[in-house]
Amino acid sequence: MAQPSPTLFVLIIALVALGPLSTDLYLPALPALVADLETDVAHGQLTLTAYMIGFAFGQLVYGPLSDRFGRKPVILSGLALYAAASLACVWTENITMLLAARVVQAVGACVGPVLGRTIVRDVYGPVEAPRMLAHVGSAMAIAPMVAPLIGGVITSHFAWRGNFVALFCYAAVTLLMILWALPETNTHRGQASFGFLRSFSVLLSDRRFRWLLLANACGYAALFAFISGSSFVFIGMFGFTPVQMGLAFAVMVTGFFAGSVASARLSRWLGAERLLRLGGWIGLGGGSAMGLWLLLAPSPLGVMLPMWLCGAAAGLLMPNATGLALAPYPKIAGAAASLLGFSQMGIAAVAGTLVGHLLGETPLPMAAVIAIVMAISWWSTQQAAPANCRGAPTS
Repeated sequence: MAQPSPTLFVLIIALVALGPLSTDLYLPALPALVADLETDVAHGQLTLTAYMIGFAFGQLVYGPLSDRFGRKPVILSGLALYAAASLACVWTENITMLLAARVVQAVGACVGPVLGRTIVRDVYGPVEAPRMLAHVGSAMAIAPMVAPLIGGVITSHFAWRGNFVALFCYAAVTLLMILWALPETNTHRGQASFGFLRSFSVLLSDRRFRWLLLANACGYAALFAFISGSSFVFIGMFGFTPVQMGLAFAVMVTGFFAGSVASARLSRWLGAERLLRLGGWIGLGGGSAMGLWLLLAPSPLGVMLPMWLCGAAAGLLMPNATGLALAPYPKIAGAAASLLGFSQMGIAAVAGTLVGHLLGETPLPMAAVIAIVMAISWWSTQQAAPANCRGAPTS
């Protein structure tokens, strides 16, 4: 088994970063992309939806493949696919070609988050994994703030295609780093005596795993509901400028960062179980406070302050739910990470779609969706108590 090292941690960060970079980097280039390809805004935004679809379903494949064949060859294959699709995005001549390339790019990209988290389980073990996942989360909280700024600079100097050239370069460098510096971390490869569907069946038959999966997914869904509606709420309803909106958005990011850092610092003292339940309670309080505040006296602070709490809750919920869910399954950790990632993206997509369809003249629909998914996440943390999982399989 690989030994923990600073280089290994950097590689994990590079892999997990592939997801947010692929969406956040080119956001400032969307207007230029729409104009250059002579399409409309709806089709421009569809490049994000197409990416989410490919990202969600691709995750179901990589985990089980890595359980059987090892993490490293599967990561290299995914990065190669991602690099090729990024070049296809550069050379595309119309929006249809770009949408197809984005789906393929997403299928390649999801190898990073799925197997990056799986490698954490391989190397750091069931006890230390939640703490290290929290460290990864705190590092990744920087990406949503930095990537659009970098993307804006690239677009201003090299047009919208320059962003996909940058993503190709990132994938190529990461691939070389993995090839050179990443040892194989799956010491159980090939030991699972069943295939994809059987692995998923074993996992979903575990009641505790199901509750942890739901707690993780709903924690992320609260963030995505805010991401989906924040620009319409702050700019369209409260009259913020784009810069002010960016600062308001950063409040949630700082909350997630604070929750992730607290989780990493307190993990050895309080343990993953207590931190998971603490995250559930904070999320329940933040979601409820937003709904009540906006119902009684709508204001930007009524969104920003409760959303800071929801971000902090997600920073506590996600690494600890993931670490606890992966802990009993060293032989099929990849399949477990795949299911966690798929459910996370799927439930987030539902939450984002609800916000998009329900949002009208007030921010209450967004607040309601956030409050509901935070309440479900809280309930899930209560149901995932250790007493509920005695005798859970350890395949």
